[in-house]
Amino acid sequence: MEGIEHRIVEVNGIKMHIAKKGEGPMVLLLHGFPELWYSWRHQIVTLSSHGYHAVAPDLRGYGDTEAPASVSSYTCFHIVGDLIALLDNLGAHQVFLVAHDWGAAIGWYLCMFRPDKVKAYVCLSVPFIPRNPNTKTLDGMHALYGDDYYVCRFQELGKMEAEMNEVGTAYVMKNILTTRKIGPPILPKGEYGIGFNPDTPETLPSWLTEDDLAYFVTKFEKTGFTGGLNYYRNLNLNWELTTPWTRMQIKVPVKFITGELDLVYTLQGIKEYIHGGGFKENVPNLEEVIVQKGVAHFNNQEAAEEISNHICDFIKKF
Repeated sequence: MEGIEHRIVEVNGIKMHIAKKGEGPMVLLLHGFPELWYSWRHQIVTLSSHGYHAVAPDLRGYGDTEAPASVSSYTCFHIVGDLIALLDNLGAHQVFLVAHDWGAAIGWYLCMFRPDKVKAYVCLSVPFIPRNPNTKTLDGMHALYGDDYYVCRFQELGKMEAEMNEVGTAYVMKNILTTRKIGPPILPKGEYGIGFNPDTPETLPSWLTEDDLAYFVTKFEKTGFTGGLNYYRNLNLNWELTTPWTRMQIKVPVKFITGELDLVYTLQGIKEYIHGGGFKENVPNLEEVIVQKGVAHFNNQEAAEEISNHICDFIKKF
């Protein structure tokens, strides 16, 4: 991508790869699973042309950032710690935050632990879900969706990696990035199989080129998926560690954007939570909720221009 600078920076005991472009107030862009800085390729260019310093890291365990071997090195504190160290390294006292999927969950933790660092947050796909003091996160998911819910299937170290390896990295990436299946992803028993997407297309959608797919595939063929899967393997540990923040409101100004076909938006109870007042109660400075017609989970790529415009429209107010 023309004009995007790549750097390796030391953060929190690991080497982190970042992609950056532009001068001005910093916008920190956090990707999800199974993704990379590259998911923000369009937004980096747009934000830099609007007078912002766009910075998109490969998160811990992904791409060209180091991947510690221990599963317990992927808690919310490790990831947020990496980001605080990154801001310090770049001399940024405060940032505009933009995040998607797992990046969005990490974004909520950043707003919870260090609200002083976030001017405003544009959150894609994953709303703030408050900690349930009575039920561990993974236990709650298991009770709702059963053994073959994808998060439950991701838990055993090495097992999902082997199932993904059987079908190949290219198939896994294409299968996940192109999914338009709504509701909870339930995987076939004992194999990756059709995975997240029973209708994996032969031809890629217009927003995802063969070169785009090849970039993701090349990186994940080198690293494997363990780093990203380890985030899911810390859900119950994160639940324990965040006990001090039970019932805490997020006070940062927020704009939330999701696709109407998003697999999170269409989970049980999520629409009611977002539109029925629960979300606003927990995030009192939630200023706007946008639901994109006909758009699925990877909205920062599928509806790239629209997302870029939403980001610019929101952060220019601050």
